[in-house]
Amino acid sequence: MKLTPIAIILAATLASPSLMAQTKPTDTTTAKPVVIDAAVTDNRYQLYEGEVLKVDAKTRTITFKNKEGESKFVAGPEITYFAQIKKGDRVNVSYETAVAIELIKTKSTGIRSKVETNAVTNSKANEKPSEVIANTTTIIADIVGVDRDKKLVSVKGPSGNITTVTVKNPALLADVNIGEQVKVVYFDAMAASITTPKKK
Repeated sequence: MKLTPIAIILAATLASPSLMAQTKPTDTTTAKPVVIDAAVTDNRYQLYEGEVLKVDAKTRTITFKNKEGESKFVAGPEITYFAQIKKGDRVNVSYETAVAIELIKTKSTGIRSKVETNAVTNSKANEKPSEVIANTTTIIADIVGVDRDKKLVSVKGPSGNITTVTVKNPALLADVNIGEQVKVVYFDAMAASITTPKKK
């Protein structure tokens, strides 16, 4: 029997939503220019997928199993729908990131901003435990460089760091100039759920 990261992931998502909701997303701008796709880039990662092997109601311990082996998780009192979890249920934990870039046709006012918001969505009464924790960071940045041949735009955010983005649609660059502004929206979310497989 081994303890895998699923215990940590479930504890963070299903047991302590208020703590995770206060966690701010990492500032994705760095001193070195990084290249990201324009318009929308969406990536989804499956962190864990397994089956509920055993549920101990007395100790509130759930045993999971997937292709990597077994792991245990002790459900705290925060998980109010513990009684809904049954042997044979499926456990899914996923992580999603997305970047949306919107070229704004406006002259720079010299004001750059960064706004972070958080949202937590929980399961409803009498449903099996599930939770989605989402973070959104919106940055208004100045365009400091445009390379139409290479379809690149360099922007400077509120921290002063420069990020270079690759624009998929070159038509977007037709009327984009240095001194204008761009809006970049970073989105990341972690979702954890326990579901009952459909009967065949």
